[in-house]
Amino acid sequence: MINVIKGALIGIALVIPGLSGSIFAVVVGLYDHLLTAINHFREAPRQHTKLLVPVTLGAVVGVLLSTRAVLLVTTAWPLASYGFFIGLVLGIGPFVWRKVRQVPFRAGYLLLPVLGFALIYGLAQLGGTEPENLIALTHLSGPKDALTMAFAGVFAVALMAIPGISGSIMLMVIDQYGTVYNAVAALGPALQALLAGNWEGLWKHLNTAMLLVPFIVGAIVGLLIIAKIMEALLRRYEAQVYYAVIGIVLAAVLILIETELQPYWPASGQLGAGVLVLASAAVGILATLFLDRPAAK
Repeated sequence: MINVIKGALIGIALVIPGLSGSIFAVVVGLYDHLLTAINHFREAPRQHTKLLVPVTLGAVVGVLLSTRAVLLVTTAWPLASYGFFIGLVLGIGPFVWRKVRQVPFRAGYLLLPVLGFALIYGLAQLGGTEPENLIALTHLSGPKDALTMAFAGVFAVALMAIPGISGSIMLMVIDQYGTVYNAVAALGPALQALLAGNWEGLWKHLNTAMLLVPFIVGAIVGLLIIAKIMEALLRRYEAQVYYAVIGIVLAAVLILIETELQPYWPASGQLGAGVLVLASAAVGILATLFLDRPAAK
């Protein structure tokens, strides 16, 4: 059950711009295990299935529920919700500290957090101001649309498998964030139309949801490619990778502050707003520390 919950957190992170599904996989102690399960599935399919199935189930539930629910919550209580998300990310600190301590410190390693920060923050700036509102495609009209969605899957999922990179931000970079999540959102109305026997409505929503098929194919290809690369890097340079993750985490926090907190920051009552954000962040940090317990893994 705990892996379903962890998977749901990863799924929620996939939806919200600025949050990284991969960094949440690190946060909840699943990242290394998922890489191993993906890259070595054929060696022990039964063992790896016990991990992949509940995590995937949780992630799917997280995406489906959060596509609407989490966005409603963040709209209704933006300061508290994004403060909580920031806390979840910051709570990774003790985990990263354990990783970087595996090798003797060298001054040159300080360049890695700088590079990690510059990479993530720079990519985030490429997405424009409000690209999440753009729905570039509403249905599959031919092979060109299928190739566009397949490329979006390869691009976004391959990059978001790197700890700290937000898949949502990557979709914004190529102007497909609105398209993908509009297609995900169409699954609910499609099910309602099916249960009501509304065949015309069912076809309409399924036509939109079908955009997810080539996207998922591309996502699987991208994930398989990057999983091999990341496993090799972590096997040889694990501590150095997590030095870079320090910068990535700081960039993620800054992105969340700039894009999600600042627009809702009140002109008056700033002290109360600050207390609310700090309290929410503290809860998020405690949640991450709870999930990072060895007994929970």
